[in-house]
Amino acid sequence: MQKLPIGINTLSSIRENDMVYVDKTPLIWEMVQQPARFFLSRPRRFGKSLLVDTLKELFEGNRVLFSGLYIEDKWDWSVSYPVIKIDFASGVLQSRAQLDERIEALLIQNQKRLGIDCRKHFDLAGYFEDLILQAREKYGQKVVVLVDEYDKPILDNIEHPERAAEVREGLKNFYSVLKGQDAHLQFIFMTGVTKFSKVSLFSGLNQLKDITLDERYASICGYTQTDLETSFAEHLKDVNWQQLKGWYNGYQFLGESVYNPYDILLFISGNYRYRNYWFETGNPSFLIKLFQQKAYFLPDLEQLEVSEEILDSFDIESIDPVTLLFQSGYLTIEKAYSGFSGQFMFQLKVPNREVRQALNSHIINGYTQTLASEKLKIQHQVFDSLNQGDLPQLQSVLQRLFASIPWRNFTNNDLPNSEGYYASVLYAFFASLNATVIPEDITNRGQADMTVMLGDFIYVMEIKLDKSTDYQLQTPNSALQQIQDKVYAQKYTQQQKQVIEVGLIFNQAQRNLVQLDWREV
Repeated sequence: MQKLPIGINTLSSIRENDMVYVDKTPLIWEMVQQPARFFLSRPRRFGKSLLVDTLKELFEGNRVLFSGLYIEDKWDWSVSYPVIKIDFASGVLQSRAQLDERIEALLIQNQKRLGIDCRKHFDLAGYFEDLILQAREKYGQKVVVLVDEYDKPILDNIEHPERAAEVREGLKNFYSVLKGQDAHLQFIFMTGVTKFSKVSLFSGLNQLKDITLDERYASICGYTQTDLETSFAEHLKDVNWQQLKGWYNGYQFLGESVYNPYDILLFISGNYRYRNYWFETGNPSFLIKLFQQKAYFLPDLEQLEVSEEILDSFDIESIDPVTLLFQSGYLTIEKAYSGFSGQFMFQLKVPNREVRQALNSHIINGYTQTLASEKLKIQHQVFDSLNQGDLPQLQSVLQRLFASIPWRNFTNNDLPNSEGYYASVLYAFFASLNATVIPEDITNRGQADMTVMLGDFIYVMEIKLDKSTDYQLQTPNSALQQIQDKVYAQKYTQQQKQVIEVGLIFNQAQRNLVQLDWREV
């Protein structure tokens, strides 16, 4: 049985040590048949670095590494190209000065590998230009430039906008060399997590072709179902395919959906244990803060419809949470369609169970400041309440949850003063349990705030925020009365599940659930 390439990003290590390699050279061949300049955005740990290294080995003419692969008998091995590889994947850069030092070190590495002695330059752009020109002259071929994780220095500083802007300007100056040296370049390939706007970073690189949402290259990173059933057939012979798909598949880039390779490799090595492998390697704390700052209504994550423009790029000065969620892999495309005026539109979704559970668990932490041990206890009790139809217990658990929130953490914002805050916290808890959540559930008479499906029960919920300083129990419960008056639950009465209408009233002064009433339909 072949070894697993866990944490291996170099083609030579994989091929020389009999590790599993999913052959992506059919798609690479389609890219490299002629001089080109490409940009590809994919989430972290999705195989971008291995793809860049594969391109490096190909252009350098290391045929032995491609023995038996699709591209072996198609590539002209009599020609090799000088390759300049810039890799920002490792380490954290916290200033423009550190960025400049890293760029200089990378240029020196490439200079030594290519056997070139560049002249001393006062600026990095001049150094880069000299490296390209001397490589072209020495090898007699145009130069290939590969840039891995081009945006990581910016993302390292994303919580500090001024610092991020300085780093962006440094990168912009560096990358602009590629446009000026275009006549000496055979191929450019850049990868990253995000795509910054052409104005902010790519103004000097308008020749780049973005293949992020090109259906021809949808599976150039990541594993398809066929990849798992063939290349990993021995490793996954006893797997429950439906469960594996639900946990780790679902990333969609307008072609065949793919699995995150990191998840699959650790799932196999972990004896088929279903865990949050990919999610545990990242920290979405900045995203959570962004949600809070913008008072984002979290249930909207279930039914997002956006334009191509929103997904295309963002600027440090004006970051849209949805754009960042999509580009970093917390959201993916469910379907694409033509909207009004022929505009290309996308419906987004959370990719799979791993991301749904883990993301909402982090959201709970950010929105409630609840200790991990207490959060887990509450999650179990909320699950039991919904799964057993125990509404008195649900009321008690939710009241204890909101009573435990340290409200001093919200003294600098008015987030808890909106109905959307309470709906967002409830949504995060329900979604973290892998319940089916339908926010703003539309009927022909209006829309319920939230419908939650778990086990044998369907809960149609309406949420109200009372702003009185001395709350008195309402008879009838206004939230429950609205469900009944608008007949929100009628659409579910033909299903073979118990339907329960639930009216929840929160009080702004008490910052807690003050009344919960229900009716079985």
